[in-house]
Amino acid sequence: MPEFTGERLVPELVEADLLNEHMARYVLARSLAAGADVLDAGCGVGYGTAELARSAASVMGLDCAPEAIEEARRRYGSVAFLEGSCEQMPLEAARFDLVVAFEVIEHLDDWRAFLRECVRVLKPAGRLLVSTPNKTYYAESRRQAGPNPFHRHEFDYAEFQAELRAGFAHVTLLLQNHAEGVLIAPPGRLDSGTLGGGGAGGNPEHAHFFIALCSQAEVVTPEALFYLPGTANVLRERERHIDLLASELALKDRVLSERHAEHRELVDRFRALQSELEERNQWAADRQR
Repeated sequence: MPEFTGERLVPELVEADLLNEHMARYVLARSLAAGADVLDAGCGVGYGTAELARSAASVMGLDCAPEAIEEARRRYGSVAFLEGSCEQMPLEAARFDLVVAFEVIEHLDDWRAFLRECVRVLKPAGRLLVSTPNKTYYAESRRQAGPNPFHRHEFDYAEFQAELRAGFAHVTLLLQNHAEGVLIAPPGRLDSGTLGGGGAGGNPEHAHFFIALCSQAEVVTPEALFYLPGTANVLRERERHIDLLASELALKDRVLSERHAEHRELVDRFRALQSELEERNQWAADRQR
C-alpha cells in the first residue's frame, strides 16, 4: 500500500464526500470512453481506471509511483497498468482515443511537457479530459492551512484555458462544484452515476474544479451530469463525521481532565514538601538558639 498523503486517493481511506468528488469525474469519463482505447494518466491505485474499464474497449493506467502501480495491479488484476512519467510517457504515438488525467497536472514540474505528451499519444481526433482545482477557490479554502506542498502549479480559469488552447484546437471547459440534493424515488430506479439534463451554469471564479475536454477535432460538449452516490447518504456521512468529532472532543476533554488532576496532585505534593521543609528549617533554627 502506498503511503497515504491525501493527494493520491485511496478509496477506503477518505471520507465519502471526497471519494464522490473524484468518482463523479470518472462517471463523466466513462460516458466518453465507450468503445475507446483509453489512458488513465496519473492513475494512482487504479480505482478510476477500473471504472473506465467498464465501458472502454481497452484501458491502461499510468503512474510514476511504483508502489501505486503495484497496489493497482493487486486490486484490479484484469486491468493493464504501467509505471512511467506523465511528462515522458513510455508509450507509442497515436495510440489512444481518450486520455484521462484527473488532479494530475497541478502536481507536475513540467506540466507543459505533459500536455505535449497527451497530444503525442492521442490519435488525430482523440480527446483529453483533464481536471484541476480552481486556484482562486483553492487559495481561499486553504487560507488557514496554507499552500498545498504537493502542488507544483495551480491554474485559474483564464490560464488553464489558455494553456490548453496552446496545444489543442478545440477546448471545452466545464465547472465542477460540490452540491447537495434530496432524492425521492423508488428503490433500484437510479444507479450510482446518473446522467441528467439541465443547465450547468455558474461563475468560473467560484468553481471548485475545472474539467476540460480537449481535441484537435471538434468535440461535442458533454451534457450536465448529476452524480448520485450509491453509498453516500450526505446527512448520514455528516452525522457520522459529527459523531467522530464529538468522540474526539470527549477524548480530549478526558485527557485534559486527567492532566488537570495530575497538576492538582503535583501542586498538593509541592505544598506538602514546602510545608515539611519549612518545619525542618524552623526545627533547625530552634536547635541553634
